[in-house]
Amino acid sequence: MAPSLSINLMPTAPVAELVELAVLAEQNGCSRCWVYDEGLATRDVYVTLAAIAVRTGSIPLGPGITNPFVRHPGATATAVATLDEMSAGRAFLGVGAGGGLTLNPLAIERNRPVTAVREMVQTLRRLFAGERVDHDGHAFSFNNAHLEYARPAIPIFMAGRGPRMTRLGGQLADGFNLSYIHKSLLGEHVLALREAAGDRQFLVTYSTMIATNEADIEVARAQLSFRLVDSPDSVKELIGMTPDHTDAIRASLAQGGPSLAAQHIDDEWVRSFVITGTDAECATELVTLLTEHKIDEFQLPVLSTGDAAELVERTAAMFNQTSD
Repeated sequence: MAPSLSINLMPTAPVAELVELAVLAEQNGCSRCWVYDEGLATRDVYVTLAAIAVRTGSIPLGPGITNPFVRHPGATATAVATLDEMSAGRAFLGVGAGGGLTLNPLAIERNRPVTAVREMVQTLRRLFAGERVDHDGHAFSFNNAHLEYARPAIPIFMAGRGPRMTRLGGQLADGFNLSYIHKSLLGEHVLALREAAGDRQFLVTYSTMIATNEADIEVARAQLSFRLVDSPDSVKELIGMTPDHTDAIRASLAQGGPSLAAQHIDDEWVRSFVITGTDAECATELVTLLTEHKIDEFQLPVLSTGDAAELVERTAAMFNQTSD
C-alpha cells in the first residue's frame, strides 16, 4: 500500500483559521489531522480539535503530541474520549515526553520521561477499556479511576528520538511518529520499531519540513533549535553539536525563543534533518525516503497559516507522485 499524507497543525493562529486548513486537508485526501500540544505557546489543543471535529466528516483527529507532565493523564483520557464521541469514533492519541518549548514556560521538569510515558500509555489503555485503575506512579497516580464512555480501540501513537523511547513505542503503542530524525538514521529507527512491534499491525509515520526557499530554511532553523537541544547525545555527536552549541541554543531559547535560537543552527544541520531543494528535488527525496524505508505515513508540519493552504495543496500534489 502506498504511504499516506497527514498534516500536523501548529495552533499559533486563531482556531477558525486552523479549522479551514483541516477542512482543506480532508478535501485533499489527507489520512489524519494532528494538532500540536505546545502549552502556553499555542491555542489549546483540545478546543482546536473539537472545532475541527465539528467541521469535518471523515479525517481522524488527535493531539500530536501531548505528554504526561502538563496535564494529568486522566484529564487527557476524558478529553480524547469526548473528542472520539463527538467525532463518531475518529479520535486518536499521540503521546511523548514533551520538550522544552512546552515544559520550560510552565517550570515543569521532565523527570524519568520514558517511565512516565510508559505508565501513561498503560493506564490509558486500561481506562479506555473501561477498567478501574489504581496506580501509584512517580509522575501521576490514579485511585479507583473509571471512565465509562471511552471506545476501547482508540489508537495510541508515541513519538520520540532516543532508543529507549523508540523500543517502548514498538512494544506498547499502535504506531510511532519519527519527527525530525537525522535522515541517515531514519532506516535504523524504522527497523528498530518494526522489530519491537513484531508481527502485529503497526503504523510508522515520519515528519519533517519540506523547505523549498530561503524563508522555509529560516523557519527550519527555528524548528530545529528546540528539537536539537532535546536530542540524544549520539545525534549531537553525529552532527558535531558540542556542549557549547547546546548552551548557546538554550540561552537564546530562554531569551527570545526559537526565532532567536535559529542563528546557532548550521546549514548542514538543516540539510541533515529537513527535505530541501526545488519542488521536484523535494518530491524525489520524499518518495525515496518513504518507499526505501517502508514508512506508512508522511506527516506534514503546518507551522503558520500565512501560506499554509498553498503548502497543503502543493504537498498533496507532490505526494501523489508516490502513487504514480
